[in-house]
Amino acid sequence: MTSVLAVVLAGGLARRMGGGDKPLRMLGGQPLLNHVLARVGPQVAGVILNANGDAGRFAGYGLPVVADPVPDHPGPLAGILAGLDWAAAMRPEIADVLSVPGDCPFLPADLLARLRAARAAAGVPMACAASGGWTHPPVALWPVALRGELRAALLAGERKIDRWTARFGCASAEWPAEPFDPFFNANAPDDLAEAERLLSSGLAGPIGTASRTISGDLP
Repeated sequence: MTSVLAVVLAGGLARRMGGGDKPLRMLGGQPLLNHVLARVGPQVAGVILNANGDAGRFAGYGLPVVADPVPDHPGPLAGILAGLDWAAAMRPEIADVLSVPGDCPFLPADLLARLRAARAAAGVPMACAASGGWTHPPVALWPVALRGELRAALLAGERKIDRWTARFGCASAEWPAEPFDPFFNANAPDDLAEAERLLSSGLAGPIGTASRTISGDLP
């Protein structure tokens, strides 16, 4: 199998959190981003962050930080395109990019494997995660080869992930949502409180071992 790059989508405006960087909010004594990296990092050949503004606030992680390649914060599709563009320029041997939100601390350890299997079984170029009867379009596997089409769609005003993926075909891989949803995301302060409860109960497994410096094998 070819190597896969992960892009952590950390470029949102976090309005429901009162602004700032959601991935740097604390959960279980460490930033949300640490939990995300601890879970996704072992599954991929490398990780980059998609974030806008001063990249220095993520300097402690030792990871490349790439901004949206189109203006006006058009949403997660722009962050996905940033990952595809970076892979094409810096790691041309990489054919696929795995996107994950920076506020999902409980991502499953078999995320990449099951997305790959779902995509292969359906014979389509993309796959996204699903749980509890809902799909999670920002948690998906994307071919670098479609970056040109994605850029054109964004520049034409496209903002909805599932509407764009429907043009080419996108499989879904389903996970159970009990005893917890592995795609739980901390969008608001109440969500962080619920995440703390899940961690303290042990339902979501261990906190993880990610440190604030996770460089992987990227340049």
